[in-house]
Amino acid sequence: MTTDEQAIARDLSGRIATLLEQNDLSDPARFLGARFDAGLAWVHFPPGRGGLGLPQSFQAQVDAELEAAGAPGPAKSRNGIGLGMAAPTIAAFGTDEQKQKYLRPIFTSEHIYCQLFSEPGAGSDLAAVATRAVRGGDGWTVNGQKVWTSGAQNAQRAILVARTDPSVPKHAGLTYFLCDMSDPGIDVRPLRQITGEAEFNEVFLTDVHIPDSDRLGAEGQGWKVATATLNNERVAIGGSAAARESGMIGPVARAWREQPGLRDPAMHDELLRLWVEAEVARLTGERLRQQLEAGQPGPEGSGLKLAFARLAQTISGFDIELHGEAGLRYDDWTMRRPDKVDFIGREPGYRYLRAKGNSIEGGTSEILRNVIAERVLGLPPEHRVDKDIAWKDLPR
Repeated sequence: MTTDEQAIARDLSGRIATLLEQNDLSDPARFLGARFDAGLAWVHFPPGRGGLGLPQSFQAQVDAELEAAGAPGPAKSRNGIGLGMAAPTIAAFGTDEQKQKYLRPIFTSEHIYCQLFSEPGAGSDLAAVATRAVRGGDGWTVNGQKVWTSGAQNAQRAILVARTDPSVPKHAGLTYFLCDMSDPGIDVRPLRQITGEAEFNEVFLTDVHIPDSDRLGAEGQGWKVATATLNNERVAIGGSAAARESGMIGPVARAWREQPGLRDPAMHDELLRLWVEAEVARLTGERLRQQLEAGQPGPEGSGLKLAFARLAQTISGFDIELHGEAGLRYDDWTMRRPDKVDFIGREPGYRYLRAKGNSIEGGTSEILRNVIAERVLGLPPEHRVDKDIAWKDLPR
């Protein structure tokens, strides 16, 4: 660590100590607001916007010292979309007014966010979205349908991609908005999943009004803004900070250690192979996070998300086999609309069924392989006959 870096680290420790001395840890929302105001939410964000304009590498120090003090942290499990996707996108593309208005409520989880991207006819091909936003006066009127919307039943705000110009090719006619989920034209309906729960929803938008001040980025630049969001999403899913044996491998390794009756030599070999793969993926994610300290995430996050999905499905399948008949029992099929997504909770049967969605959400594995092939490996792109055709002229 250089002399300058040491000075920054000492200054941060002093700021953290002051924050802890002056605020009550028993009131999470108030404490998180004070942390944001002190520039310790995202230290690489601008001053006055939750940060101090420092290199992102110093965020780890802030998080570690506050955690060691027992301070409440942001609600990542309830507001992963807001914290991991909306906030960095607003920071990168928002106006000063948008940053001032929206970043603090995200960090305190006063605003829970959902993602209005995918549609029944535009899942893997996000650029094909048909939800229309028509400009009139000082705002936009939005009509359409979104699907697979995690946590929409709990959300106050949404990030939304809509088509604003059908006369140009599909990637060029999109615009990105911040949407108020309390608008009377929004209808949220649960989608029950194979687990029995309904984390996902379908969302119908009928004459929803969005002021132009809630447009994020320039009109027609929605694809560029959405791509940044998706890159952040894939890093959040596949490359989040993790301790050894966190994730799907954790409960499997614990069961192996604590229940000797489950063991046999063949399964031992398979468990070791999966453990090594999980550890390699975890360390690769750590390396990617270090690289991200220099800027916005790129297509490399697609590789981590792809590995996460494959490993989760393979390990959860091994988990079922390891538990034999007990692994086939399912604890509870009650229809619920949970407040947070839990990939590894409950019993082996739940983990196995929930993992099936990992290769769909956050970008399908098939599309991520295309991203890796074209944008990481530099292979020739797939032939796309719709690339230069106006969206309105495409067959649907």
